[in-house]
Amino acid sequence: MQTASFLFEVAVFAPLIGFLVAGCFGHLMGDSAARFTTIGLMICSALAAIGVLGFEMGDVGTFVVPVADWVHAAGFRADWQLRMDMLSVSVVAMVTVVSLLVHVYSVGYMAHEARPVYRFFSYLSLFTFAMLMLVTSDNLLQLFFGWEGVGLASYLLIGYWYDRPSACAAAIKAFVVNRIADLFFLVGISLIFIRLGSVSYEEIFAAIPYHVNDTFALFGTHPLYEVIATLLFIGAMGKSAQLFLHTWLPDAMEGPTPVSALIHAATMVTAGIFLMVRMSPLVDLAPVTRDLIVLVGGTTSFFAATVGLVQPDIKRTIAYSTCSQLGYMFVAVGVGAYQASMFHLTTHAFFKALLFLGAGCVIHAVHDEQDMFRMGGLWRKIPFTYAAMWIGSLALAGIFPFAGYWSKDAILEAAWMSDSGMGHYGWVMGCVTAFLTALYSWRLIFLVFHGKPRDAHLHDGAHESPASMMVPVGLLSVGAVIAGIVLEPFYIGSHQAAFWNGAIAAIPGHDVIERLEQTPGFIALVPTFAAVLGIAVAYVCYIASPGIPAALARSLRPLYLFLLNKWYFDELYDVAIIRPYRAIARLLWKGVDEDVVEGIPEGLARLTAGGAGQAVRIQTGSMAVYAFSMLIGLVVLLTTMLFFR
Repeated sequence: MQTASFLFEVAVFAPLIGFLVAGCFGHLMGDSAARFTTIGLMICSALAAIGVLGFEMGDVGTFVVPVADWVHAAGFRADWQLRMDMLSVSVVAMVTVVSLLVHVYSVGYMAHEARPVYRFFSYLSLFTFAMLMLVTSDNLLQLFFGWEGVGLASYLLIGYWYDRPSACAAAIKAFVVNRIADLFFLVGISLIFIRLGSVSYEEIFAAIPYHVNDTFALFGTHPLYEVIATLLFIGAMGKSAQLFLHTWLPDAMEGPTPVSALIHAATMVTAGIFLMVRMSPLVDLAPVTRDLIVLVGGTTSFFAATVGLVQPDIKRTIAYSTCSQLGYMFVAVGVGAYQASMFHLTTHAFFKALLFLGAGCVIHAVHDEQDMFRMGGLWRKIPFTYAAMWIGSLALAGIFPFAGYWSKDAILEAAWMSDSGMGHYGWVMGCVTAFLTALYSWRLIFLVFHGKPRDAHLHDGAHESPASMMVPVGLLSVGAVIAGIVLEPFYIGSHQAAFWNGAIAAIPGHDVIERLEQTPGFIALVPTFAAVLGIAVAYVCYIASPGIPAALARSLRPLYLFLLNKWYFDELYDVAIIRPYRAIARLLWKGVDEDVVEGIPEGLARLTAGGAGQAVRIQTGSMAVYAFSMLIGLVVLLTTMLFFR
């Protein structure tokens, strides 16, 4: 046990040391030493995490590693401890492995960066540490610390190219949108402490049975757990970019491509899923909130897939696929299939990192161009990248036997077997999204790698990426192929109960995972048929008859513009929120702050200065004038006294 706890601490704190060393001393060490330090420590972290995973699979169970006393105030207590159970250990292993590959990939991708890159590598390590703090937390306050940490790191990395106004705007947007959701999350944590008496997971879970019938008065009387679960879910919506709070995610593509891979595959966007699974004992007792989760998740998956159909930017297309896949994960949470949600989170990390890093290789090959309509015919120029993108797309579409097939189909089967109207809604949206996902994935492949080159200069200069970029892509390709079939028995299969060992709690009778094998054969095959149909339609539209998409865009122009402009969410928010907010802010700034708050003291100061200036003129220094003034004053005084006597 001491060995396991030591390795767990190494896995968590090695990235922090890398951040501190590279961030504080990178300007003295130089870029090469900073890269070597951060990557070396990430290797230690990943190996330690894999070692802990081996210990945990040996039935260690739940174990708490104390780090330090933290907050002790009156009745409130929150110590800094690392919670070591299969839920946290499995995510730590995934995060550290993917982050290590992103660190290595960044060596080649950022090789031509003009400015020093030690800061970039330090930020990557900070991002990793913040995510590890989130998933290893033993209480909600510690989780919130990591939650805000990944928000800070994302702001720094999205805006890494700070001389680009678009990057700065995207970083601010991500930060602000997440702060809106975080307010609800913070209120939820406060309500848990007030009503359940603690922020520690063990104490919260122990108190849950005693407050099942409690209510909370908020615009009426509602079950306490429904209110808390809804507040937590809104917080998760911001981090995991669900509908209405999703707008920051596509703009985050302004950061370097390795940042996109880390955000979308292993860190920030998965935090919301992890929160809901960690709090599964409470969420399971909030059926209305669970229906809301399915509704939002299913709708988000469909929304993002429709937008991905028409995006010209290669990274934004993949970004919307992340938004869509996160919707699947929330559908699983909503129907109580928490194990399937974590399964898809893990497999998605491999093939989504692969797709983003593969897209980075394409961008690197064509001299930083991201418009797919300027590419074409690249498969002969970059065959390794081409093969990797095929593997990633097959996994994303859920084609057997690639990783996405096992986890995505498990979610859809769980949605159907939940035997609820909202679960069936999630299944329908998921199947439609499976078709759309395959369609826009192969649209990307056909536009980028097939057909005639649309820009001869870009095509002629295209070249394969260096080994530092190809090796991580190759390893992720292996993960995208085998992760599903290897992990399926442990995450959702015959060994799942022993594997999770109580880390994911499901109330008896609510565990839909146990009923997956009873899924009707036709229902189980529909998602695969939909994906194959999507690939076939993409082939017809972009290879056999490439004029079809343009004709459809012309004939259905309002719909095309609606999708191209992302359902006009940004424009709607601009009109409904941003402009009124700016107008109010300007009024308070100019009308209240400058004219009133600053104007009154400044006016009094000017009046005093003016009065003093006039008073100075009276003091002439002439005795005759002073005597005459006194005489006039005496006459006025005597006249007044005589008149009013």
